[in-house]
Amino acid sequence: MFGDHYRTKVPIGALAGASLLCLSAPALAAPADDLATIRDEIMKLRQDYEMKIKDLEERLQKAQADADAAKAAAAAAQAAQSTVAAAPSAAPPPPPTAPEPLPTPRAPAALNALNPVIAAVLNGMVTTNSRNPDTARIPGFSLPEEARNVPRGFSIGESEVALSANIDPFLFGSLNLSFGNDNSLSVEEGYIQTTGLGGGFTIKGGRFFSGIGYINDRHAHDWSFSDAPLPYRVFLNNQYGDDGIQARWLAPTNIFLEFGTEWFRGDAFPAAGAANGGKGTVTAFVHAGSDINDSSSWLAGLSYLHARSNARDVEGDSFTGKDDLGIASAVYKWAPGGNPVVRNLVVSAEYFFGHEDGVFNGVPVDYDHTGWYAQAVYQFMPRWSAGVRYAQLRTEDLDPLLAGSTLDDLGRIPRAVTGLLEYDTTEFGRFRLQYTHDMSDIKSADQLIFQYTVIYGPHGAHRY
Repeated sequence: MFGDHYRTKVPIGALAGASLLCLSAPALAAPADDLATIRDEIMKLRQDYEMKIKDLEERLQKAQADADAAKAAAAAAQAAQSTVAAAPSAAPPPPPTAPEPLPTPRAPAALNALNPVIAAVLNGMVTTNSRNPDTARIPGFSLPEEARNVPRGFSIGESEVALSANIDPFLFGSLNLSFGNDNSLSVEEGYIQTTGLGGGFTIKGGRFFSGIGYINDRHAHDWSFSDAPLPYRVFLNNQYGDDGIQARWLAPTNIFLEFGTEWFRGDAFPAAGAANGGKGTVTAFVHAGSDINDSSSWLAGLSYLHARSNARDVEGDSFTGKDDLGIASAVYKWAPGGNPVVRNLVVSAEYFFGHEDGVFNGVPVDYDHTGWYAQAVYQFMPRWSAGVRYAQLRTEDLDPLLAGSTLDDLGRIPRAVTGLLEYDTTEFGRFRLQYTHDMSDIKSADQLIFQYTVIYGPHGAHRY
């Protein structure tokens, strides 16, 4: 039994095992096919993503290149606008979507840098005076016509047109034309000046106002008062200007220190006749200044003028000889924190010492005469200023032969007191009311001036 049973079991087990293997074969084959399919799909996805990533990278690079190109085009356009004179009516071009060639440039603005800057100054006045200026005199001094008081009534004062420009990298040029009340035209200044000598040196040649004193080389519209102080009137005919040459040297020091000398033709008062072959006047000056603190500063100067006269004629009086003049100047400025916009104070004073040696109306003369003035102008609020000035002259006793002449001071001490009130619309517009009690003549006089000063065009910086 046992053997039969054993024989029966074996074939049945073998058959069962074979059947199991046959049934499990498809089941094992199926996962292998799925894996292959999954691998294929993953491979395809990877390729798709790689292509998409590559496409995105290419688009990113193109966008970056376009942005860089647009930025470069904008920078080029901005640079072109800084050097190309754009037409006022031209509309700005639309921003480029891609780099484009720049338009043909117009004449660069740099070429216009050498064209002259043009400015005009109208310096009108309305004046009342209790004494006729045409007959005014100052006993003890020869008084040229320009040194007399401002004419009565309406006048354009000393109005002018100025042209200035850099001629090239080495020279600067200036021409100033002045218009008189009689419509006369004159060259007040016309000179060239070096700009690139180096070492602190500057050379000027032509016609110009001398650098002596504090206000001599300033134009009348830049004065703190409507007229020149008494010493400038009698010693320099308001201010000394002539044809000549000037040399200045700015010392390399911690404070402002400047030296200068000039050689003039010698036609302008106190000189006359262009003595010494047209080289009749020489000057020398030194200026020094510095800050005291954040709110205040100072400036001081010494000046000397030596002039020769050949038959100088002033109102029928003739003089031939030498004039020597020394000037000591001092200036103090104050402004809170160094900002003069709201409030500021300027105090200045000058002392004149003159010596004249020669022949006056046929009589030998050798005498001294002096003068001084002090003034203060206070801007007490924006645009509003008030000022006061006192001036005085003295002469030495002369030869009795000159009694009753122009040089006879008649025992008087000429002097004048002046006050002003000023309103500035801007630095280009000014209205000033000035009153003077003048005691320089035999009889005192009262003068009232209303002055208006306007500037058209570029206006240079004010001097110290």
